[in-house]
Amino acid sequence: MEKPDVKELKKQLLSDRKNGYDRLDEAALTHMEAYCRDYMAFLDAGKTERLCAAETVRLAEEKGYRPFAPGMEVKPGDKVYVCNRGKAVMLAHIGRESLDRGVQIAAAHIDSPRLDLKPNPLYEDTEVAYLKTHYYGGLRKYQWVTIPLELRGVVARKDGTRVEVNLGADPGDPRLVITDLLPHLGMEQGKKPLSEAVPGETLNLVIGSRPLGDEEDTNRVKLAVMKLLYEKYGFTEDDFTSAELEAVPAVNACDIGLDRSLIGAYGHDDRVCGYAALRALLDLEETPERTAVCMLADKEEIGSDGVTGMQSAAFDTFMEDLCAAQGVALRHCYANSFCLSADVTAAYDPDYGEVYEKRNAAYVNYGVGLCKYTGARGKSGASDADAETVAYVRGLLDRCGVVWQIAELGKVDAGGGGTVAAYMANRNITTLDAGVPVLSMHAPFETVAKLDCYETYRAMKAVYQAEKGVQ
Repeated sequence: MEKPDVKELKKQLLSDRKNGYDRLDEAALTHMEAYCRDYMAFLDAGKTERLCAAETVRLAEEKGYRPFAPGMEVKPGDKVYVCNRGKAVMLAHIGRESLDRGVQIAAAHIDSPRLDLKPNPLYEDTEVAYLKTHYYGGLRKYQWVTIPLELRGVVARKDGTRVEVNLGADPGDPRLVITDLLPHLGMEQGKKPLSEAVPGETLNLVIGSRPLGDEEDTNRVKLAVMKLLYEKYGFTEDDFTSAELEAVPAVNACDIGLDRSLIGAYGHDDRVCGYAALRALLDLEETPERTAVCMLADKEEIGSDGVTGMQSAAFDTFMEDLCAAQGVALRHCYANSFCLSADVTAAYDPDYGEVYEKRNAAYVNYGVGLCKYTGARGKSGASDADAETVAYVRGLLDRCGVVWQIAELGKVDAGGGGTVAAYMANRNITTLDAGVPVLSMHAPFETVAKLDCYETYRAMKAVYQAEKGVQ
C-alpha cells in the first residue's frame, strides 16, 4: 500500500488559519494604513452616538447620498439615507435587482458605554461642585475614575431651541475627572470585589471649586459653575432636565506599539464595525446587483430598546418605504435578505487566558471574526446562524481573499454577550455575526489591530457586492 503524503493530507484536510500579515502584500498594507487613518479621524469626530450620526450623514452626502422620504421614487444606482432622530442612520444604495429578491445588509451600532448626566446633576459639597452621573451600558466602574473626561451632548430648552455642549474636547479646554480613594486610606475598598469597589453613586464629575459671592452666601461654587455654563451655552439649571449630556474619555485615537500595528481609542465597540459598514457602502463604485443597506443603530449597549434602537420600527419603516417605491411586499424582501450583524468580539488576551477557549477564540491580526452565535451560557439571546449561512459567508470571503477567523466570546460558562443579530433574525432576515476582535472591550480605552479593522471593511464590501444571497 502506497504511503500517504502526510504534508499534502494536512494541507487538504486540516484547518490552517494564518496571521494576516503572512497573507497580505505591500499594496494591501498600504491601503490598510490609509483606511485606518480615516477610521481614527471618524472616531475622534464621533465620540457620542449623535456626533457619530452627524459625521455619517456628512460623509454620505459627500458621496452623493440624499435624504429619503416616503413616496420618493428610487431606481438602480440611487443613494439614499434616513437619520432617525439624530442618533441612528439607515442608508441604501439601490441595486439592479428588484427588492423582492432581497437586500444585502450590514448592521452595526454606534453607541458605546459611557456616563450620562442625571436629570438633576449639579450639586455642591464641601465647596466643590460636582455633576452626578448614571452609567450607560456594561462598563466596569473602577476604570472610569482618575482619567480625563469631556462632556458632550445637547441641552433642549422648553422653548424648542437646542444648544450643543462641547466641554473638554477642544485644545485648551478644561477637563473633568472623577476622583478615587488614595491607597493609604483604601484598605477596606481594596477588600471589595472590583464590581463593588467603586459604587455607581460615587461616579461624580468634579466641575469646579472657585466660589462666587460673599463668604456668608450658600452654594457659591455651584452658582459660579452655573454662571459659566450660562455665559457659554445659555441654559439654566432647570434645563438639565431636558438634556442629553455624556461624559466620555478625553482622548483621541492613536497608534499603539512600536510598529504602530494597533489602534487605541475610546468607542471601538462598535464604531470600528460601524465605520467599516459605512465606508464599504460609500466606496461602492458601481451599482450593486442587490441593494446594499447599512444600518447604524443606537441603544445596543442597553438592549437595543427605544425609538433609535434595533428593536424599534424605524428600520422596518425605512425598508417598507423603499419596498413601496418598487411595489414590493416587505415580508418578501426580508425573507430573501442577508444581514451581517457587524459587532466586535473579544480578542484572546494571554494575561487572562483562563476565560477563553483557545481553539475557538479570536486572535489579533487574524482578520474579521465570524461568530455563529453569541449569547450567554446556553446560547441565550443568540440568533445562532445555521450551517448554510456560515457556509455562504465563508465562501464569499474566501472568493474575495478576505482574512477571517472563527470567534467565540469566551468559555461557555465564563459569560457572554449579545448583538443586534437576534433582532434582525426576528424579522426573518438570514443573519450572521462578524466583527473586529477587541482587547479591553468596554473600557474607556480599547485596543484593536489595524489589520483586523481593514479586513472587516473588506468583508462588508464583499457582502454588499455579492451577486447572490443565501440560497
